[in-house]
Amino acid sequence: MNVEPYELVSTPDGITARIRARGRAVLATPMINRGTAFTTEERDALGLAGLLPDGVSTPEGQLRRVYAQYQRVPDDLARNVFLANLRDRNEVLFYALLAAHLPEMLPIVYTPTIGQAIERYSHEYHRPRGVYLSIDRPQDVEQSFRNFGLGPDDVDLIVATDAEGILGIGDQGVGGIEIAIGKLSVYTAAAGIHPNRVIPVVLDVGTDNRALLDDDLYLGHRGPRVRDQRYDDLIETYVTTASRLFPHAMLHWEDFGAGNARRILQLYAGRYCTFNDDMQGTAAVVLAAAFSAVRTAGTRMRDQHVVVHGAGTAGLGIADMMREVMIGEGLSEQEATSRFWALGSRGLLVDDSSRLRDFQLPYARPAAQVAGWPGAGAGGGGVDLATVVEHVRPTMLIGTSAQAGAFSEPVVKQMAAHTERPIIMPLSNPTPRAEALPADLLAWTDGRALIATGSPFAPVPHGTRTHRIAQANNALVFPGIGLGVTVARARRVSDGMIAAAAGAVARLAATGSGDRDGDDAAAPGPGAALLPPIEDLWSVSAAVAAAVVRAAVDEGLAQVPVTDPDKQVEQAMWRPRYPRIEVC
Repeated sequence: MNVEPYELVSTPDGITARIRARGRAVLATPMINRGTAFTTEERDALGLAGLLPDGVSTPEGQLRRVYAQYQRVPDDLARNVFLANLRDRNEVLFYALLAAHLPEMLPIVYTPTIGQAIERYSHEYHRPRGVYLSIDRPQDVEQSFRNFGLGPDDVDLIVATDAEGILGIGDQGVGGIEIAIGKLSVYTAAAGIHPNRVIPVVLDVGTDNRALLDDDLYLGHRGPRVRDQRYDDLIETYVTTASRLFPHAMLHWEDFGAGNARRILQLYAGRYCTFNDDMQGTAAVVLAAAFSAVRTAGTRMRDQHVVVHGAGTAGLGIADMMREVMIGEGLSEQEATSRFWALGSRGLLVDDSSRLRDFQLPYARPAAQVAGWPGAGAGGGGVDLATVVEHVRPTMLIGTSAQAGAFSEPVVKQMAAHTERPIIMPLSNPTPRAEALPADLLAWTDGRALIATGSPFAPVPHGTRTHRIAQANNALVFPGIGLGVTVARARRVSDGMIAAAAGAVARLAATGSGDRDGDDAAAPGPGAALLPPIEDLWSVSAAVAAAVVRAAVDEGLAQVPVTDPDKQVEQAMWRPRYPRIEVC
């Protein structure tokens, strides 16, 4: 009979590990292995005598040692592999190290370095983590989850990807499992989601990446990406099976292609507890920056005229969320939609185009409205950004185009000529793809621009003031959203819960505090960033989670009693500490 090597249980004095394994099996189990930190008594009881050096380390000493080792690793990809190997042998120490140095290591375990790890997955293959669901074997979905070994009350989060739209590097096939693993590492390090209560999943539906198909070491389904009914059937089987086996889990969609991300979320969001970080997480963190910016500018969301340069899933997901806020502030749906001007790869979206996706249609401008503009009409080549800015006079400019330098000096100066505090967000990353650099935006607007970026930037001096630049990093919101859903046992993730997360983040960026929805929060002070720094991620996640819990209660979506959201969130956050040992 298969006997689990250990069991974690909650006791009055904290978490206890009831360990059944002995000897090398203990050292081979990452969640209970503490290596040189096992005491002499623990070593005797667990059959470890002679299997470790004689010296006993403190957890603090282990942390110093492993960080020194990390610092000697020569490059970012090697550091990613180093951390993965550490996690494979001592999970508590891995998360303790990650939590202690999160701003430094977040780019290593997640974007951008994880992109290299994904590309090298089949060559750097090590211990498997997660569940691999193949398009060739849909009948194995349930058994695959059962083989993972967790019961119906044991799972809080499942992150799944089909790896078509990975981190700007596109279709990566089975290597996409690494993005699910990386995402869950951030959930744990930033919000205390227990690493034993999550499942990374890759939906291996083939790949159109010729380099992978020609690689004899490639480990995934060796065939073109499946796009027919079999794909939808696998998604349906995954959702229904995962939700039935793990009824309390939030299903997180990650890095799906533009053709599938939105339609899958819309198909299941009303029936299951699902969340798409590329759409909803991005929208929430940008909305948080917008909340801060409009307060600083002394205006309201409903007063904004917004140009979105990059009318894809992320860009129009942002527009959707902002539009809902404007409606909440009293505009009709038609009035709110009219505040947005969206540009795709062929210029301004216009309703006489035959190339619009369904989610772009609401934002397409009437052709008659722009008939006299340069580039409009058949054979005109499309209305470009400079023309839109000249005619619309926007107050907010959002970039999700991945077109470096798209927010040029003439465009920005044209915008700044008609608004006192232009709100400009070049969100494309990495840095070489940014639509503009913060130093240029401040120079072109005489320091008046209110800025949030997709990549991290150092503070920018301008005149007598130094401006801290907000990074619209999804890590400010998605860990707290997942934690809040877990604490409330929410039936689904609503727009109101996402907006509550954005309000909480904006409130933390302000110099003062306001009501729980963030409506009365003070604006950030002069030169302050529009968003809190990554260094504050643990406290940000706690605040976001509490706001999400309150929203879930207000909307009748919570499935457990909630008496003190802040306290319940705090109690739910796992900290990477060695548990008390009980030898069985």
